[in-house]
Amino acid sequence: MTATVDSIYIAPAAKEPMRQVSSVRAVTGKGLEGDRYSVAVGTFSGQPGPSREVTLIEMEAIEAVNRDHQTALAPADVRRNIVTRGVCLNDLVGREFCVGGAILKGIRLCEPCSHLESLTGKSVLSTLVHRGGLRAQVIEEGVIQAGDSIEACLDT
Repeated sequence: MTATVDSIYIAPAAKEPMRQVSSVRAVTGKGLEGDRYSVAVGTFSGQPGPSREVTLIEMEAIEAVNRDHQTALAPADVRRNIVTRGVCLNDLVGREFCVGGAILKGIRLCEPCSHLESLTGKSVLSTLVHRGGLRAQVIEEGVIQAGDSIEACLDT
C-alpha cells in the first residue's frame, strides 16, 4: 500500500471548527498557512516549539476507534491537520519524511488530551492513546495536497 495524504484540515483560531482544504502550504518555522498554530492563536500556542507546527493522524486509527468503540468520530473531530492512509506515524518520530512538496520531521507522538474531549463531547482519551497521531516540524516548505504521497526523503 502506498502512504498518502487522505485529507487536510485547518482552523483559523482556537476552538474553531476544523475546515477541510484540498491543499495547503507548509511554512518553515510556522506550520500550515491559515491554521491557528501558524499565527500563534491555538489553544496551546503559549507553549511554542516545533511540535506545534503540524499534526498528523492515521485514518486507520480513526476507523479502528469507530469500529471498536461504536463511535462516529469524523476526521475533523480529532483536530489534526493531516489525515494519512497507509503509514505508521509512530515510526516517524525523529525522522524526516516528504509529504507532497514539503519535508517534515516527526517530533513526538500527539497523544489525545482532555481539551480534545471537551471540544468533541466524545470520550476519546483511552481510545486514542498511542494512536493519536504525530507532531511534526516543517523542515522545508512546500505545498501539500490531498492524495500526495508520504515517503522517506532521499537526502535524510
